[in-house]
Amino acid sequence: MLRPNGDSICLIANPSFQDDLPAETHTVIGIFRRERVTFATHGQKFPPPHLHFIPLAGFTWSWNGNILKMMNSEIYSCQSCKNQFTIEPEDFQFYEKVKVPPPTFCPDCRLQRRMLFRNERTLYKRKCDAPEHNEEVVSIFSPDKKQRVYDQKAWWGDGWDATAYARDIDFSRPFLEQVKELWVEVPDIALININEVDSEYCSTTEGNKNCYLVIGGDFNEDCLYATFVFNSKECVDTYWVEKCELNYETIDCIQCTRLLYSRYCEGCYDSAFLFNCRNCNNCFGCVNLVSKSYHIFNKPYQKEEYAQKLKELRLDSRSAIQEMKRAFAEHSIKYPRRFARALRSINSVGDDLEEAKNCKMCFSIFGGAENCKYCWLSYSGIKDSYDCDHFGKNSENSCDSSIVYPGSNVYFSRYVLTVHDVHYSYNCNNSSYLFGCIGVRNKQYCILNKQYSEEEYKNLMPKLIQHMNEKPYVDKRGRVFKYGEFFPPELSPFAYNETVAQEYFPLTKEQALESGYAWKDPQKREYQATMKSDDLPDTIQEVTDNILNQVIECEHAGTCNEQCSTAFKITKSELEFYRKMNLPLPQLCSNCRHYVRFRQRNPIKLWHRQCACDYQVYKNFAKHQHHLESRCPNEFETTYAPERKEIVYCESCYQQEIT
Repeated sequence: MLRPNGDSICLIANPSFQDDLPAETHTVIGIFRRERVTFATHGQKFPPPHLHFIPLAGFTWSWNGNILKMMNSEIYSCQSCKNQFTIEPEDFQFYEKVKVPPPTFCPDCRLQRRMLFRNERTLYKRKCDAPEHNEEVVSIFSPDKKQRVYDQKAWWGDGWDATAYARDIDFSRPFLEQVKELWVEVPDIALININEVDSEYCSTTEGNKNCYLVIGGDFNEDCLYATFVFNSKECVDTYWVEKCELNYETIDCIQCTRLLYSRYCEGCYDSAFLFNCRNCNNCFGCVNLVSKSYHIFNKPYQKEEYAQKLKELRLDSRSAIQEMKRAFAEHSIKYPRRFARALRSINSVGDDLEEAKNCKMCFSIFGGAENCKYCWLSYSGIKDSYDCDHFGKNSENSCDSSIVYPGSNVYFSRYVLTVHDVHYSYNCNNSSYLFGCIGVRNKQYCILNKQYSEEEYKNLMPKLIQHMNEKPYVDKRGRVFKYGEFFPPELSPFAYNETVAQEYFPLTKEQALESGYAWKDPQKREYQATMKSDDLPDTIQEVTDNILNQVIECEHAGTCNEQCSTAFKITKSELEFYRKMNLPLPQLCSNCRHYVRFRQRNPIKLWHRQCACDYQVYKNFAKHQHHLESRCPNEFETTYAPERKEIVYCESCYQQEIT
């Protein structure tokens, strides 16, 4: 029989259990213990054919051939925010599988820390530092940054080699301190803007033509001020749109044309102010409609009557549109919302999921994911990974990493492409077996950019991990970074308010500095506003070409916490778009407009709630069979916080009302 090596364990067998019974008659039906415990079976295989093992609910077990480990939930206190967080049995199993220790920061702080290294929108002009270069380039690194910055062509060229910056491991100092020094010395790429055509001011993009300030979007044409826009044309001020044309202020829309001020729509055209509509046309102010035409505020009209009503609404007037935004917000909140958006997903918890299987706390998963947790923004299939973002192309077996396309066994790394078995590395490509490397390409078995033999590398790895645990990096706030944590915030080349962390976890300057993060004060502006936003004409018909010469003061005038540029200009292509679409000019700068769109999306956070369907908060079309009279008993995890006013339905109730 099995003999425990730890305390507080009880093996429970069948009721006739006696010590003198042969082992082959025993049925183990549970284990009780107060701590996580390991015990051996003295070389026996587990479970052997004669032993039927049924773990108690809430426990997880793993077996490596000699050792059986039983685990249950454990509560940790986050090093940063001090809030408690729970590590579940399946989490321990994952960390054991990938051979990393459990994290000491909570999930939110882990995500926030990775975001601290991602500057998407704050662009600068600075000199290229490549040899024989002195031209100005658009860069995510401000001129005062210590980083050596190369333009894209020079960085990808053969004129330099990252191993030229190699250094030996200094076991007398924290390893991440040495990575920090290497990070500053090795050239970095000014901007990721691949194969652009007349789209110089785009960031983290590929294949754009005639685009301006497109962030994180690929293969677009004539798009302006758009974030995460793909395969689209003539879209302005959009967020997460795909295969769209002539869109303005749309969010999370697919295959829509001539659509304005709308969210969560697919296949809609010639419409405005829609929420969660599919295959609709000539609709205005509608919610949850499918395959409808000529509706206003969910009420059907004849075609001629619809056209007259629409004319009366005056969509060309800024003041009328502002009033319509308020009216539509009041109207749309009366209709039920789906607790989560999940398409072809199984046993998964999160939001914006597509083909997810056994995924928990995951958001914006596209193209498939399996056995993942705390992942955000993944594409084209991922597997068996925790705490990864901007992650895809069949990446797997990775932990606490950002921008991996593709990669396997990637740990605590950022912006690594086509890699395998990489730890604490940044901006590396087509490489494997790296530890603490920066900018390495087409290499194997490197530490701090220094080449080792396979045998040397494998001998150094455990010593290096032990060194990181015995002499960890400690930041200015006393947070300890042993092996198993992502890069400390002090290694980020960006100030907190330059990064996407400011969008998802907004802080004031005082809060950021108190938390140990860098902060960048606004640059002194070399221009003076020539026009107040309140003085802009109400309609586009009143605007002359002289507007192109004006510096317009942003309505916020720098008083917000949204990276306000304080003033802005209207570009020629932008003016042409507003005239083509008969839209009034904006009163906010592009950054403030981005934040307005961003706040309309739900947070990447979950709350436990019960379905709100009770036949009172909303008049259902029919009785729901699983709760004919009383409130629906279904419970779920949702991105809608309990204090919000939206009516949130479970999947069953929602589908019965929509279809």
